[in-house]
Amino acid sequence: MSASENAEQRRLRDADTAAVDWRHWGPYLSERQWGTVREDYSEGGDAWSYLSHDQARSRAYKWGEDGIGGFSDDRQNLCLAVALWNGRDPILKERFFGLTNSEGNHGEDLKEYYFYVDGTPTHSYMKMIYKYPHREFPYTDLVATNRQRGLNEFEYELVDTGIFAEERYFDVEIEYAKTGPEEILTRITVHNRGPEPAELHVLPTVWFRATEDQGRLVAGEDATVQADHDQLGTRWWSCLGQHSLLFTENADGRKDAFHRYLIHGEKEALNAEPAGSKAAAVVSGTVAAGGTMVVRAMLSDRPQTVTEAEFDAVVEARRAEADEFYGGLFAPALGEPERHVARQALAGMLWSKQYFGYDVERWLKEHGKDPLGAPDIRNGEWFHLDAHDVISMPDTWEYPWFAAWDLAFHTVAFAAIDLGFAKSQLELLLSRRYLHPNGQIPAYEWNFSDVNPPVHAWATYLVYELEKARTGTGDRAWLERQFHKLSKNFTWWVNRKDIDGRNVFQGGFLGLDNIGVFDRSAPLPTGGHLDQADGTAWMALYCQNLIQIALELGADDPVYVEEAQTYFEHFAWIAAAVNNTGGGVSMWDEQDGFFYDLLRTPDGSAQPLRVRSMVGLLPLAAATVYDHGVVERHPTVIDEMRHFLERNPGVMATLASGRRGQRLLSLFDEGKLRRILARMLDENEFLSPYGIRALSRYHAEHPFEFDAGGQVFRVTYQPAESDTGMFGGNSNWRGPIWFPMNALIIRALLNLYGSYGDEFTVECPTGSGRQMTLFEVAREISDRLTRIFLPDADGHRPCYGGQGTFAGEHWRDLMFFSEYFHGDNGAGIGAAHQTGWTGLVAVFPNLFAGLTGQHLLERGMTGIFQKMEQRMSGVTQTAEQREDR
Repeated sequence: MSASENAEQRRLRDADTAAVDWRHWGPYLSERQWGTVREDYSEGGDAWSYLSHDQARSRAYKWGEDGIGGFSDDRQNLCLAVALWNGRDPILKERFFGLTNSEGNHGEDLKEYYFYVDGTPTHSYMKMIYKYPHREFPYTDLVATNRQRGLNEFEYELVDTGIFAEERYFDVEIEYAKTGPEEILTRITVHNRGPEPAELHVLPTVWFRATEDQGRLVAGEDATVQADHDQLGTRWWSCLGQHSLLFTENADGRKDAFHRYLIHGEKEALNAEPAGSKAAAVVSGTVAAGGTMVVRAMLSDRPQTVTEAEFDAVVEARRAEADEFYGGLFAPALGEPERHVARQALAGMLWSKQYFGYDVERWLKEHGKDPLGAPDIRNGEWFHLDAHDVISMPDTWEYPWFAAWDLAFHTVAFAAIDLGFAKSQLELLLSRRYLHPNGQIPAYEWNFSDVNPPVHAWATYLVYELEKARTGTGDRAWLERQFHKLSKNFTWWVNRKDIDGRNVFQGGFLGLDNIGVFDRSAPLPTGGHLDQADGTAWMALYCQNLIQIALELGADDPVYVEEAQTYFEHFAWIAAAVNNTGGGVSMWDEQDGFFYDLLRTPDGSAQPLRVRSMVGLLPLAAATVYDHGVVERHPTVIDEMRHFLERNPGVMATLASGRRGQRLLSLFDEGKLRRILARMLDENEFLSPYGIRALSRYHAEHPFEFDAGGQVFRVTYQPAESDTGMFGGNSNWRGPIWFPMNALIIRALLNLYGSYGDEFTVECPTGSGRQMTLFEVAREISDRLTRIFLPDADGHRPCYGGQGTFAGEHWRDLMFFSEYFHGDNGAGIGAAHQTGWTGLVAVFPNLFAGLTGQHLLERGMTGIFQKMEQRMSGVTQTAEQREDR
């Protein structure tokens, strides 16, 4: 144990090595369970309509639970959450409200304001804030107005209704603190921000999930509730201070008893006896203007009583330990505004860890389907999948289910604060319970058979390198397990997604929704198929990552050295296919200096689809440097690579030698690189003030059009929401800024800089006359991305989108980490809480703070990881100490 190890680091170490299950309880309760595939038992598969928000208060779920600011055990047997009623709403506020996919003019859309503001990896301390209006919540207005709006209009948001005028709302702060692994304190602090006193009923709630072995809650002495469950054993739950206790059943027709009792006065709705599977304490009062109300509840594995002072002392101690943990996490050179952004981003990621339960075989049987052959129902071919795990999800309301490629990006951010969790997440989707027997990784709940980009190998090696830098030794056994399963997935790609066996890959929409001219997951209107520049680039990067892993494992076992050579040859043939000009057509367009998808029609002809999008930038991401240490350990591999290229002159892969003896693998030479960068760094094309756009702004004035038998398909620059209904119209890749893509571009630039060094410079922005090294370009993009969240002198942050309310006194320090961002002004668009991959904003500024290009040239990427890990000392630094350093 390090002398400088802080309390949270000790808990993490104990959780990983001493079998102290600090992760047993956490914020694993989703904000939305209704409208999910798991809960859909309809004939036609309309999940949104089968179990709606309005029905959720009375119908029991089968696979999970939801609640406001919830906590649960890691199997979601026993759940804690907060319910609220302002005396005016027609509905007891037990879960957050939003529009279904058909109600929103841009797809499903959350219509609440809540913010995840703090948290620790072991969930010893967690905090969120919910903005609850005094006035009646405008459910009907939100639905009706959004239904009237078209695809070219903005969404009608809660703030647009005027409900927050005159600050007439409550700030409901929900905090959790652990005294030990099995004891959780809940403190609910309500601030009345309005000019007048306001009525409020606060209901800390405890209940058992509706399962065959559902537990029982019984009132005991001193208003304590005893909770008995076969798996959990006995727990005791209590609420401090004056309150009344309510009991009902978490079952159909009984679940809404608290709503009926409070709002409609139906006393008979409650259980006659003080027992049931759901209980709540009711704390009612009038909160003075500018005043506060505090409610405290405790769950423990032992019966006990505490005073309010003792309770608050624990909460404050855990909050101080969270400060200490983050105080030693960030680079000394990182400014306070950037630290604030990073800490909230990581808090959002920690709150987005949710329980996911879905036994597909059981689900199919309950639908009356043969689990061994049900092609006519969603996920029918995934009967083997049996999920009952805590998973990092894109967000807690709009995407309360895992997505394979999202999860890989999440682990990169998680690795900075919880390596154990990051590794377990990467391993989970490759386990037998998830990975299809044919080698496919499940994509996401709505269609496990869709294809997400293969980024698991990239994330696996990165997390391995981070752990190696932190501890001095990497987890070779874990890396080896991952390699074998990744190899199986790689083989699936080669066998299933290369239609003609030409080392060109299709893949479908690949998570990029509407980026293409056509729906790339559907049959083409022309017939034939697409050769996808992005799908092929993903596979090139996959090869490069598997080479990295194989060479690392080859240090102890020469068998893996041969594997490295095999994956190099895969990469080389992919490079040949990408640059092939056979038949006069290539993915690389010499005229435009850009990569494009190729449309191959049934008559054998091919034509490029000249859309300047992220599809054509992704080949840039397939650039990896193999450090000189690796080269020295495996000289025969490098020789074999060189000989292979000499024997096959048609293979136009780049195997460049760097100044320190390292080797660069890429799909392009220096000439092509300069042409790609000239477009990418052009502010009239890809370079936004806030990062790299997914589609060139060139298409604002020059739309791309394609005529397919009289039907015209059109792609234009759309910096905000989509104007098409493709994939539900919920996400837009035709202009906005997406963090995961920017992350891969930054990685590529750092690798390219590691090879080309300071001698290679480009104009940035293009046409500015300002020359930058590729390291400086990477830092420039990072700075632009971070700028999305940084406040100006008046408290306005670009992510707010110009909404004045969000710059107010009690809003300005709270941020939405949206799914994607406006390509011109940086406003948050799409899902409001997608700190999943947008949480990468916590990594970028910390990576570059105090770092120079010379560090990279001298030490390589491994040395950079080591430098980052030196900051994880656990020693709290004051602002003065950071300034001194």
